Amino acid sequence: MNLPNILTLFRFALIPVYILVFSYGYLEFSFGIVILAGLTDILDGYLARKNGQVTQIGVMLDPLADKTMMIVVILSLLYKGYISWQAALAIFLRDAGMIIGSAFFHLRGKKTVPANMMGKLTTVLYYIAIMFIFFRAPFAETYLWCVIVISFITSWIYVLKFRTINQN
Repeated sequence: MNLPNILTLFRFALIPVYILVFSYGYLEFSFGIVILAGLTDILDGYLARKNGQVTQIGVMLDPLADKTMMIVVILSLLYKGYISWQAALAIFLRDAGMIIGSAFFHLRGKKTVPANMMGKLTTVLYYIAIMFIFFRAPFAETYLWCVIVISFITSWIYVLKFRTINQN
């Protein structure tokens, strides 16, 4: 256990806090929790690379923490009617596919693909979309759909990389 992995576990702990705060209607504070999760994601990745503390468990748990938080946020926004069910379904299917696929292949001893620049860009774009949704920007749903398309392209890139590194 190292500091980057502890920060990843902290992101998991933020999920029920987010749910509680969001359920009481504190949208700005809820968004702040989402941003805190994003900042700890950046920090743990930086520290892991800088200090040579990249671990296989961290490579698997880090995106799981991100995707779990994203799914919870999207479901909460859907529940309140801030986004369409179609957008929520598209995000859920993509993220669930990535989580299940990563876990399945990790448990079979396959190498996992670490986050790349496209994945990081997609995450940033999702955070921007969530900000637009939380603050009720009129173009928020259109922007969200653009990010959803980018996220599927990014997923396809990960699948291709996964196949390449596991062709032995």
